[in-house]
Amino acid sequence: MDLAVIWFLLIAVLWTGYLALEGFDFGVGMLLPILGKGRDADDTEKRRRVMINTIGPVWDGNEVWILTAGGATFAAFPHWYATLFSGFYLPLLLILVALIVRNMGFDYRGKRASATWKARWDLAIIIGSFVPALLWGVALTNVVRGVPIDEHMEYTGNLFTLLNPVGLLGGLTFVALFLTHGAYFIALKTAGPIREDARAFATKSGLAAAGLAVILLLVLGITRGSIWSWLTTVVAAVALLASIASNMRGKEGFAFTGTFVTIAFAVATYFFMLYPNVMPSSTKDAWSLTIHNASSTDYTLKIMTIAAVVFTPIVLLYQGWTYWVFRKRISVEQIPAAQDPGHVPAAVR
Repeated sequence: MDLAVIWFLLIAVLWTGYLALEGFDFGVGMLLPILGKGRDADDTEKRRRVMINTIGPVWDGNEVWILTAGGATFAAFPHWYATLFSGFYLPLLLILVALIVRNMGFDYRGKRASATWKARWDLAIIIGSFVPALLWGVALTNVVRGVPIDEHMEYTGNLFTLLNPVGLLGGLTFVALFLTHGAYFIALKTAGPIREDARAFATKSGLAAAGLAVILLLVLGITRGSIWSWLTTVVAAVALLASIASNMRGKEGFAFTGTFVTIAFAVATYFFMLYPNVMPSSTKDAWSLTIHNASSTDYTLKIMTIAAVVFTPIVLLYQGWTYWVFRKRISVEQIPAAQDPGHVPAAVR
């Protein structure tokens, strides 16, 4: 196996890490108006703070995976990077803006005690979670399905080319899967009523995700499928159904593991459908970007491999330690009353 193929597999691993970890972040953000609705305004605020606190220590670390995936694609497959990021410029820009707004929401919603202030930043978190979840699904599904590319390795379509029925189905599938993944994570990390509500919602969204995923992978598999992609499709489907069954029995850990495996094997399915291409051309098969015509030189790939061997274990150990430190459940009873950060008590004044 040559280095270009190895880096194709490593990029698949990076996308798996990103979608499986950032996926539950997106799910938690999108669930704020659903699971974050309490009996009154105070209960609603506490529930939303609990939800945000479940991902507070890890969301920024989860985003490192996509930065690494983008950097690895740029270095290992420069032609793939150039075609993808120039052709998908507008959706990728929308994703970037949404992530920036979402991250600002996490940082700024607690800066003032005003209910209006917090509601606006909550909206930023919700939209900033939904837009990337939808558009990543649209973009990746189109990459697998094939997009118009000419003989110069240039994308010849536009934004509306990507908003086709199959692409939108991919986006909706990602949204449903991330909602389920996020609900499992909330159930795993919380105690009390919010945990039960998350489990109840996850069963419904999990069934919806299963239905959408079956249709999506069948549609893609008919034109791009191989023996390996069909095998990973079956594993992803079984893992998703097993996660729903585990959730119904109150085993949130197994349920969350199930959706993690589902996402991992769904990514594997996408990459098996791509191989040996990295970006199929719907205009003419001969103009497709392949692992070898889009890759860097062997010398570049060798240097990247050495760097990956040295630094990857360090990153994995650090991120694993972060999850271990913040492994305990939290509940609304542990959330103190909100105070205006700019307010100074009379006794102090």
